[in-house]
Amino acid sequence: MEANLYNIKGEKIGSIELPKDIFEAKINIPLMHEIVTWQMACRRQGTHSAKTRSEVSGSGRKPWKQKGTGRARAGSIRSPLWRHGGVIFAKKPRDFSYAMPKKKVRLALLSSLSAKAKDGNIMVLDEIKIEEPKTKLMVSVLKNLKLTAGKRPVKVLIVSKNDKTLLISSRNIPALKVMDVSDLNTYDILNSDRLIFTKESLERAGRTPGAEKIAAG
Repeated sequence: MEANLYNIKGEKIGSIELPKDIFEAKINIPLMHEIVTWQMACRRQGTHSAKTRSEVSGSGRKPWKQKGTGRARAGSIRSPLWRHGGVIFAKKPRDFSYAMPKKKVRLALLSSLSAKAKDGNIMVLDEIKIEEPKTKLMVSVLKNLKLTAGKRPVKVLIVSKNDKTLLISSRNIPALKVMDVSDLNTYDILNSDRLIFTKESLERAGRTPGAEKIAAG
């Protein structure tokens, strides 16, 4: 499988072979769904907190006697049935993360990359070199690649080596995300419309140890 090779001016300068072990793996949709669900659970802050009847302010005195008033029975003004009362089964801070086998995570990653390659949503740049840390320079690169047209912004994920100038130039563009090849994950890949590799990062991805063995299952 091949992908088009571009420069930052948007000019096609050739094509490049995508590593077969990574971009032609079996596409497993249920597994990708499982991994994305796991990633979203692990990203939850879990800081929600509500007060039970034992935690809200108010007296513990019985509001009125049990019988003879004509009113419904009441034992406390902190009852969940009352205004300003506690919450039944109140949510408390908790950790939503759970363990996931590394092999599943790796297989889902290969599956998501293969799905993007199959749909033709992978581009390769010879290099991304931003002279100054300015957002407008990164915007011009995206315009050259025709990734800013249309009413809805195109979600772009750029896979490049850690470059401070590139990161600063990209961080104020809402639909753009930049990460190193070692940080690639299933959620961010599937959440993007276009996946852009630099030539250098693509070569590093192809040298990932054990990719062929894991892709084979």
